[in-house]
Amino acid sequence: MQDRERSPSEGYFWPVVWALVLHVVIFAALFVSWAMAPELPQSKPIVQAKLVQLKSKSPAQVQTEQKLAGEAKKTSSRQYEVEQMEQRKAEQQAQAAAAAAAAAKAAEQKKAEDARKAQQVETAQKAAEAKAEAAKAEAAAKAEKAAQEKAAAEQQRKSELAKKQAEEAAQKKAAAEEAKKKAAEEAQKKAAEAAEKKAAADEAKKKAAEDAKKKAAEQAKAKAAEDAKKKAAQAAARKAAEDKKAQALAELLSDDTQRQQAMADEVGDEVASNFDDLIVSLVSEQWRRPPSARNGMSVEVQIEMLPDGTVTNASVTRSSGDSAFDSSAVAAVRNVGRIPEMQQLDRPTFDQLYRKRRIIFKPEDLSL
Repeated sequence: MQDRERSPSEGYFWPVVWALVLHVVIFAALFVSWAMAPELPQSKPIVQAKLVQLKSKSPAQVQTEQKLAGEAKKTSSRQYEVEQMEQRKAEQQAQAAAAAAAAAKAAEQKKAEDARKAQQVETAQKAAEAKAEAAKAEAAAKAEKAAQEKAAAEQQRKSELAKKQAEEAAQKKAAAEEAKKKAAEEAQKKAAEAAEKKAAADEAKKKAAEDAKKKAAEQAKAKAAEDAKKKAAQAAARKAAEDKKAQALAELLSDDTQRQQAMADEVGDEVASNFDDLIVSLVSEQWRRPPSARNGMSVEVQIEMLPDGTVTNASVTRSSGDSAFDSSAVAAVRNVGRIPEMQQLDRPTFDQLYRKRRIIFKPEDLSL
């Protein structure tokens, strides 16, 4: 804790007390020294003799003069003693006054020193207070400046964040618009492709119909010519037919059922192999390998067709586990559209083998 500041009256109290005590001690010493001073021996009168020539005096006159001389001698001796005592008393008083003056001067000096110290303490306190006020003001200014800088930094951060968010929003909007535009272009492209495929399918159907009509006309014409030829040669061939009938019956009876079935299966497998190769080639041309396709994956797709070779449907019967790969296989089959070569098959063979045909897709190849 700091010392309590003393008032001027408190600073002067002890010096005054010590000065009074010093005066009392000096006066007591003077009094004791005066009281205890030894009585001085009477001083002998100094007799100055002067020879004079005396006139003759009367005895009474001589006696009177002697008496007056004795009285004068006594008076001079007493006066000397008094003067000596007064001189000593004056010296003691001067010493006491000097001591009192010295004590007063010391008290004044102490008083001035205390006043100077008090002034220094007050000045120091005022300087400390001023320094504290300045430090407080400086701290407040620094705090205010820091708060302003912090607020400015926060405002700048918010501004940059808002700007960044606006840029990101603009980028997202541009990306969305670009994706929308791209999707529209893709949709338009797919629609155009679908329209082209539909137009091609319609053209193919129209051409197939015209071909079928033309073929039917040619077949009718050929049939008519054949019928005419047959009618012309019917009579001549009837006999030969009857002769061959017996021979054919004999040959037929000589072949067992297993041999006939083996011949039929051999012919059927050969035909199926040729058309399977054709389907694989056409589907391979339409297939677009997706990025997710990996070796070892496989998907089984069932193809449904009409007798004229038109693909009516394609569906997954055994998935690969990758939807993108499965979708690419189905799209490849549907993009084939029509296989006109299927018209070469007779109806029973088509219905048995190609009305519904399964194909297995693999990333490394395609197989039936």
